[in-house]
Amino acid sequence: MSQPQRPHRNFYGRLKGKTLKQSQKGYIEEDLAALSPGAVDWGDNPDRAPLDLSGLFDGKPVWLEIGFGGGEHLVHQAAANPQVGIIGAEPYINGVAMLLGKIRRADVTNLAVYPGDARDLFDVLPENSIDRAFLLYPDPWPKTRHHRRRFVTAEHLEPLAQKLKTGAIFRVATDIEDYVRQTLVEVPKHGFEWLAERAQDWRDPWDDWISTRYEQKALREGRRPHYLTFAKT
Repeated sequence: MSQPQRPHRNFYGRLKGKTLKQSQKGYIEEDLAALSPGAVDWGDNPDRAPLDLSGLFDGKPVWLEIGFGGGEHLVHQAAANPQVGIIGAEPYINGVAMLLGKIRRADVTNLAVYPGDARDLFDVLPENSIDRAFLLYPDPWPKTRHHRRRFVTAEHLEPLAQKLKTGAIFRVATDIEDYVRQTLVEVPKHGFEWLAERAQDWRDPWDDWISTRYEQKALREGRRPHYLTFAKT
């Protein structure tokens, strides 16, 4: 039986920024492998066998953060919710290094980290396995010709919907009005219901929210954050 071939996937964005500090290099060398959710990359898992999430988190509900940036929200949620396991996916290695430092300082143990493209992670997440997902301040790709690169397109939303359980919550935060528009148009096409009933439901942050450095930058520059909550139907 032939093994599946890795699909061609364009990657848009940065994988690395400024030179890592020596301490950050240490975090990656010493901590990252132990935080792996399992074999994700094609070289390690060419047959795309599903991850054992029950074994990874001792049967806890599993949440997913897609593109965790500097990791402050991911660590905050892990510390506030020890009853769940949380996987974070982020290809930007500087952000991964920042997260690892935060994990050390917070001493949380219910986290797994995939330092790569969420699409590869979707390949090996079991269907109907994720209880909550977060997409917080994703790259806005503001030029119209680049809108196809945004996360809120069928290429990402279709596999995400397959991995979420019925009733699972999908949160999206963004300060870009056109991204809000595209999100509200595209996400419901893939089996999600927008839960807002009044304006405050998208203007006010969630009760367990921690404002990230990206949000603080948006506020300083006069952009209004939007907090969109969907349920998988």
